[in-house]
Amino acid sequence: MSITTSRRGFLKGAAATGAVLMVGVTPKGALAAGSGAQLNPFVKIGADGSVTAIVKHFEKGQGPATGLSTLVAEELGLRMDQITFEFAPSNPQVYNNLFFGPFQGTGGSTAMANSFMQYRQAGAAAREMLLEAAAQSWGVDARELVLEEGVISGAGQSAPLGDFVAAAAERSAPENPRLKDPSEFRLIGNAAVRRLDSPAKTNGSAQFAMDLHLPNQMVAMIARPEQRGALATGFDDAAAREVKGFLNAALLPNKAGVAVYAETTWAAMQAREALEVTWDTSAAETRSSDEIEAEIRAALEAEPTYNINKADVAATRAAIAAADRVVEQTFYFPLLAHAPMEPLNCTIEPLADGGIILHDGAQMPTGPHMALSQILELPMEKVQVKTMLAGGSFGRRATPDADYQVEAGLAFAMTDRTRPVKLVWSREDDLRSGYYRPAFGHKVRVGLNADGDIVGWEHQIAGQSIMKGTAFESMVVKDGIDHSSVEGTSDSPYQIPNGAFGLTDTEKATSTLWWRSVGHTHTAYVMEVMMDMAAQAAGRDPVDFRLAYLTGEGDDQKRMAGVLKLAAEKGGWGRAPAGHSKGIAVHKSFGSYVAEVVEISGSAEDGIRIENVTCAVDCGIAVNPDVVVAQMEGGIGYGIGHVMRDRITLTGGAVDQYNFPDYEPLRIGDIANIDVHIVPSAAPPSGVGEPGTPPAAPALANAIAAQSDLRVGALPMDENGVAWA
Repeated sequence: MSITTSRRGFLKGAAATGAVLMVGVTPKGALAAGSGAQLNPFVKIGADGSVTAIVKHFEKGQGPATGLSTLVAEELGLRMDQITFEFAPSNPQVYNNLFFGPFQGTGGSTAMANSFMQYRQAGAAAREMLLEAAAQSWGVDARELVLEEGVISGAGQSAPLGDFVAAAAERSAPENPRLKDPSEFRLIGNAAVRRLDSPAKTNGSAQFAMDLHLPNQMVAMIARPEQRGALATGFDDAAAREVKGFLNAALLPNKAGVAVYAETTWAAMQAREALEVTWDTSAAETRSSDEIEAEIRAALEAEPTYNINKADVAATRAAIAAADRVVEQTFYFPLLAHAPMEPLNCTIEPLADGGIILHDGAQMPTGPHMALSQILELPMEKVQVKTMLAGGSFGRRATPDADYQVEAGLAFAMTDRTRPVKLVWSREDDLRSGYYRPAFGHKVRVGLNADGDIVGWEHQIAGQSIMKGTAFESMVVKDGIDHSSVEGTSDSPYQIPNGAFGLTDTEKATSTLWWRSVGHTHTAYVMEVMMDMAAQAAGRDPVDFRLAYLTGEGDDQKRMAGVLKLAAEKGGWGRAPAGHSKGIAVHKSFGSYVAEVVEISGSAEDGIRIENVTCAVDCGIAVNPDVVVAQMEGGIGYGIGHVMRDRITLTGGAVDQYNFPDYEPLRIGDIANIDVHIVPSAAPPSGVGEPGTPPAAPALANAIAAQSDLRVGALPMDENGVAWA
């Protein structure tokens, strides 16, 4: 792939749109500026003084549109009502995720972490260019001038910034603009700053990908096999032709299904239902959930394939054998669906020049950009990706194989390419034919001495790798170990003596994919339940026990201990009303440290009610505290909701669940209250989209154990001894 826009070519565009100033960062980090739109960088300023942040991370509800705009507005001295945003086009040379290499995408809670300095530099460079232009116009020293709330003033002069856009566009951007000192911040860290996208989402004017309806468009839906790996060999569309609005049906070139075309979504659904497809299931998955679980549990009883941390396993086992007490537990985690509120969809629009526009809530634009270029045999520059708002994702819109965009490309390619094609997945499609958080098992044995101290920790993990066999394997899999399978175990901030961690990969039963917080979804549960069990066996307070393994001067240990203490303090640890119990958990993921205290009432037998969740988070500089709080709340709900009652099961290789009645999302009444406390920090920003999820479930499990001694080792909880009030 080659997408090139030279700095010379960018600057030559000045004559085309002379009243627009655009500032950004080239792939190497050097700032460049001009008055054309060829580079599509990070800040756009119109002659009328309007300022637009070009947001390179897509917005699925997690807040980068507001966060990145805040950084630009801060450095430009604007109020938040003086800046708008638009999503960047697909161009990985300019908008690559700095943590992903030459790839444009959003994920891993990286948006703020990798863009913090980028967007501040772009805003600061624009500020200095405008001040220099004003200083030249007024014949004064730029150091006498300030830019505040869209007005440049000083040296007895004052004018709106729009007056100097054309002159600023003629100047070279400073390579090292002065960034504001944190003492000057008015927006960064301000809890009163609200999201820019909330009004449009509230009044219904916000455009999600599903809202798009282009003139003369067709709607395509795919008839897919029930079993992973089955192939379509033929179909009968006689009954489908009787559906009003039906247009055509065609076998996908890869035989993964049959595309049904209609004038409307409802007609496409009805026609697809009437279609009779012949499937070749000779290579399809035929296992059921109990067989998959049995394979994983058997792997836990055998020697692991990989020694994750190169530990002396014999020494660990000897230490545990000599221990005064051994605590052990086996855990099982089922398949889980992402189940975003907006099902998958995208639209391909043909252009008069033979190119196309993909309208999509594009989480990883580079993948579908490349895929559509190949499928439609178009040069990269003839493929545009217009990113729209997405109604959730939790990882689902970021598949390594661009699955739904490829379906759309194949469906479009089989037409005469004169009409737009909108691909739509139903909720049932998403639950029955999607990608899933893989099933995993853990077996842990912890040895304690007479004083209740850990002397050995043996930890075996078995499950289905997400990364192996994908384009990301070379980046994530080292020495045969898929880090996403084990993250949060051997690399935990806990300083555990004689820790031996092993991994065995098992055969994938479905298409697996990262799910909100990826491997931490199961590793945090195991680590924190085992820490609680060890504390109980040692006769020590769970908080004090954890703090004993977070000593020393390491940044990880200090910050993790900090959130643990704060959550315990704010959550009233050690105090509970009659009939209530509390559990605690703490975990590091995506560079952030989160501790949570869950308070419950009732009983596992008669029904538990979640009364309160207290969360403490250290995510470095909290650019938008309001967004951080919302992400912690959402992550907590996501983590707790799924362990309460959700799982994906297979019968003969086919998914059993269809829709929300049998894959029930969190209800608003499931958690009575959530309190979030942010640790003040000067450290660089880290993730917030996912770190709230990992500690939520183990904190709940530990609260249940505190009042009943029931240790839930297999999930979901309602299938394993826990009733909900």
